Amino acid sequence: MLTEECRKVLTAIERTARKEHLPIMGQERGNLLAEIVRKSKPKRVLEVGTLIGYSAILMAKELNSDAELITIEVDRSEAEAARENIREAKVKPKVQVLVGDASKIIPELKGKFDLVFLDGAKSEYLRHLKLLEDKLRKGSIIVADNAEAFAYLMRDYLDYVRNSGKYESFFIHAGGDGLEVSRKL
Repeated sequence: MLTEECRKVLTAIERTARKEHLPIMGQERGNLLAEIVRKSKPKRVLEVGTLIGYSAILMAKELNSDAELITIEVDRSEAEAARENIREAKVKPKVQVLVGDASKIIPELKGKFDLVFLDGAKSEYLRHLKLLEDKLRKGSIIVADNAEAFAYLMRDYLDYVRNSGKYESFFIHAGGDGLEVSRKL
């Protein structure tokens, strides 16, 4: 649910992103991501690539209060900004911002994830997914951002989710770019 606090923080992040040329996903793809979260009702969500918390807030606002969102950001200052933005947005579920290389953090994570949002280094999407595969349930959803604008950097990932037989996958064009949405079979 979009509270007044969430709306204010998201608007401020959009303003900051324009001013500082930060690559947030924007409203159109953001609303699509929020809709995917709302419809799938995940209990545990993992985001790779927090930046300053825009997509984490968009997802968290759609989660039940007993859900958990873990988000990983490699840049310490961006992770701190994300923590502050998430705190100010007053989202209900538990949100944990981890700082470091996702390739090192993912193997240490415990439990299963119902939804994963990949929005870090595009060339690392496949590596991150393979590290996560034993942490996914049948039916878990994986959303990969920038599947049009940066498809050339994630060709191996797109080929894998579309052709490995492990996933059902489709592309959604939105916001001048797109999302690759995959469901684990």
